[in-house]
Amino acid sequence: MKYYKKIPGVLCYLSPICLDDYEIYTEWLNNLDTTRFLSLIATNFTNEGEKTALEKLSEGHTYAIVDQQDDILIGSCGLVSWDQLQATAEVGICIGNPEYRDRGIGTEAMQLLCSYAFDYLNIKSLLLRVFSFNERAIRSYEKVGFKRIGLWRNALERAGERQDIVFMDCLPRDLKRLS
Repeated sequence: MKYYKKIPGVLCYLSPICLDDYEIYTEWLNNLDTTRFLSLIATNFTNEGEKTALEKLSEGHTYAIVDQQDDILIGSCGLVSWDQLQATAEVGICIGNPEYRDRGIGTEAMQLLCSYAFDYLNIKSLLLRVFSFNERAIRSYEKVGFKRIGLWRNALERAGERQDIVFMDCLPRDLKRLS
């Protein structure tokens, strides 16, 4: 089996990353429709570089998002900048497979990740950053329970226009868990 249902949901599950998927990740990260919402837009990705990156990510708390019914890789999500002493972490997510966008899977994947972080890793506060023009992601994060806590004004330029970066956080009491 390529994927393992470490953190199961209804629409998807989170699995440890499969290193054999490096070519799929490389394809996604070289697609402007995907990376325009990420800080990685100016980076060129190679198969070798992505394989190395996945090896490093697989040692932490980054997970493949996999379709529950068909076991198809959809994207990834994970914790970065985990401060175990302060019990805080930053979260990130990417739905790389465009066929799975706008179907609620990203929202569920983030709920699964946050529940796992709060319930099993003893994290007390999660942070994320999202570009202000990514309204779909902001709505998704709000459905999970994230709250806007600040704005980094004009911190980003996309297509010749200055944009803001929105900071959001979620505490265990804010999380809207799966029913």
